[in-house]
Amino acid sequence: MTFTTLISVDELFAHLHDPDWAIIDCRFSLENLRRGRQDYLAAHLPGAVYASLDEDLSAPVVPGQTGRHPLPSIEKLTHLFSGWGIDSKVQVVVYDDYPNLGLSTAPRLWWMLRWLGHELVAVLDGGWFRWVSRGLPLQAGVVTRPPRQFTPKVQPHLLADSDLVDRVRLDPSARLLDSRSADRYRGENETLDPVAGHIPGAICAPYGENVGADGLFLPQETLQARFSQLIGDVPAERVVFYCGSGVTAANNVLAFAHAGFGDARLYAGSWSEWITDPKRPVER
Repeated sequence: MTFTTLISVDELFAHLHDPDWAIIDCRFSLENLRRGRQDYLAAHLPGAVYASLDEDLSAPVVPGQTGRHPLPSIEKLTHLFSGWGIDSKVQVVVYDDYPNLGLSTAPRLWWMLRWLGHELVAVLDGGWFRWVSRGLPLQAGVVTRPPRQFTPKVQPHLLADSDLVDRVRLDPSARLLDSRSADRYRGENETLDPVAGHIPGAICAPYGENVGADGLFLPQETLQARFSQLIGDVPAERVVFYCGSGVTAANNVLAFAHAGFGDARLYAGSWSEWITDPKRPVER
């Protein structure tokens, strides 16, 4: 059996020591940039390597040109994934500590691997807190894996740029969905970016609504109903998700795929890139 969207803690535990499985810890905090790595060093899932949102899963910000978390180069990611021991045969499982800390970083790595053609990747449902609550084993310190050769096979249909977004937002046969909270969408509580509001034509679709009070993703049929209401009969290839910087929108892309709709696009630059050009419209 392979896993391509979500995996339960029980399913992961059964493969914990399989050399063809790789576990990656993506915990990260915007309020304390060192916290994720410190938490990882203190305790993590056995065999897990650490992925930093800033250092590993993002390129350096170019002021006035990029969003807050630009995509790294394909060359950098190829080197990174090879160093983590990922090749075409490896089942990857990624996890973070969402929803308790509010930042969903594991789906970002899930999407990045799929963007480079690696389909054997799943997000741990319930993440860190689900694993700990079950009393499952933990490990401290740094883990490394024997390297393997990762070969990228870029899937351009998974990525949207600002030009595509500008067309989609005006196209009634497509859908642009804003994954941030409703107050940020309305421009009422912007604490991260210098401009408040949303891309005109975008529909409000907060990523937090994919997860229940137990920290698990909602049942597939519930997610199906949610996204059906948002997109109507628009096909997946004409759906684009964005957020503040291309991180939490991947949670929506994941839930959308898990619900059975297929592959939507991610606007990786997202709102923080959109507003770098004052000619691009903004709505509140």
